[in-house]
Amino acid sequence: MSSKRDYYYVLGVGRSASSDEIRKAYRRLARQYHPDVSQEAQAEVRFKEINEAYQVLNDEQKRSAYNRYGHAGTQGRGGFEGFGGFRDPFDIFEEFFGAGFGMGGRARARRGPQRGADLRYDIDLEFTEAVFGVDKEIEIPRHQTCSRCSGSGAEPGTTPTRCPECKGTGEVRRQMGFFVNIGTCPRCQGEGEITTAPCTQCKGSKRVVETRHLSVNIPAGVDDGTQIRLSKEGETGINGGPPGNLYVVLHVKPHRYFRRVDHNIHLELAINIAQAALGDEVEVPTMDGATDNLSITPGIQTGDNIRMRGKGVPHLRRDGRGDMIVTIQVLTPTNPNEEQRELLMRLGRTLDKEVVPQHDKSFVDRVREALGV
Repeated sequence: MSSKRDYYYVLGVGRSASSDEIRKAYRRLARQYHPDVSQEAQAEVRFKEINEAYQVLNDEQKRSAYNRYGHAGTQGRGGFEGFGGFRDPFDIFEEFFGAGFGMGGRARARRGPQRGADLRYDIDLEFTEAVFGVDKEIEIPRHQTCSRCSGSGAEPGTTPTRCPECKGTGEVRRQMGFFVNIGTCPRCQGEGEITTAPCTQCKGSKRVVETRHLSVNIPAGVDDGTQIRLSKEGETGINGGPPGNLYVVLHVKPHRYFRRVDHNIHLELAINIAQAALGDEVEVPTMDGATDNLSITPGIQTGDNIRMRGKGVPHLRRDGRGDMIVTIQVLTPTNPNEEQRELLMRLGRTLDKEVVPQHDKSFVDRVREALGV
């Protein structure tokens, strides 16, 4: 169970609150708990919690997912994009109150190492690929440290110089009565240095977009929606920061005959009334690509299940496999020929024609049994 508190409770609004009400609640609480203003011991923790709640509830798509699935629903899906994570809460605060709001408090360094962004890549798998595993080759466009300038942003042979406006701090301070406004230096954009001869390859941005080729091992037993984390395969960090991660999200295509429920494979098998009444030995397809013998017991009915042990999906984190559950469907002839009609009529004269309601299993029970629930 998640240890996070309900986002509506954090902001002190109801679940039907409008965007304006959420925004007003955020402004009030953000001012109250900003670490440069509040004297409470847990002010910074509370401040970040408030901002996290606001980022979800102020976004229509994230809020809808949160309303349906709770905290687990804030992980989005889609194409190739930044994944997970929340924005820096101080950046959001500055959108409302301006950069550097404080009471002579701490300065927020902008030029330090910053972790690279996480990336997401979606892969479509065939049903059998998800069951037995597969290796997939993918191409990831991502920001890499510029090889020409080694991430300095300056043309080789030149070096950046200290910004004369902020004296290399990356910040400018302005006294506003009792308050001190601390803002990003407008000349160096918080870098603390300026480049007079930008690198011709990255144009001074320190990074370039390159395509990386990766081989992703998809283990046997994955299911639709499974996520695989490739550590440090996201975008490279800034100013020496660590790289982010790459999250591969799997989407499994449905199979024509087989259906998966947890680690079990379900298959519907049609037999004729003679096989159902007298029993038979038949061949059925399996996930392994071969066929296996299946014994039909005499008197079997539509909706009855036959379990084939160890013919299902391999377990991800332990040995063994699930089962294959074969659900019987007894077919009634719809257009019998003369010989068949005569045989059925002779059979019918020997059978009891009284209609007897069955009380042992309801229709719902039979449906549940067929689905294995």
